Amino acid sequence: MSRLIRLPATIPDKVKVVIENDMILVEGPLGKLQQKVLPQTEVIVEDATVKVKPTNLKDTMYAGSTMAFIKNMLKGVSEGFEKKLKLVGVGFRAQAQGDSLTLSVGYSHPIVHKMPTGINVETPSQTDITIKGNDKQKVSQVAADIRALRKPEPYKGKGIRYEDEMVIIKETKKKK
Repeated sequence: MSRLIRLPATIPDKVKVVIENDMILVEGPLGKLQQKVLPQTEVIVEDATVKVKPTNLKDTMYAGSTMAFIKNMLKGVSEGFEKKLKLVGVGFRAQAQGDSLTLSVGYSHPIVHKMPTGINVETPSQTDITIKGNDKQKVSQVAADIRALRKPEPYKGKGIRYEDEMVIIKETKKKK
């Protein structure tokens, strides 16, 4: 049995959870999120908790995934999610302008990356990028898309990396 479904998810203050047809709607101070409930699971809202039960014993994996989605939705509308990126390299810089991010990362032209709805981007300094939003999947995907524009290279470590990412530097080939 999935360990995630043993403990119910507690609903934070100022957060409302509604189940309509086959959709779960979560509304809080940071916005609204909705997720389709899988037919192999049953979602129960009691008091200030949310429980997920599988319809069959073999469907516990679906119940665990559904519980993880619900917990992420509850955290997203109450606290939100954020990812931090760091630019490493001479002349690498970023600038946030409204819903777009302009990056100068060693190409002959600056790259303008548009943010999807619900995602905010900030640049506290020229080499730091902070991506915020209430949907964990969207925040992580935007961070991965920005990182993919210039991945850290293994010889000097230049590129866009996550704040806590460790890049292993290779030793260059030596002539004999």
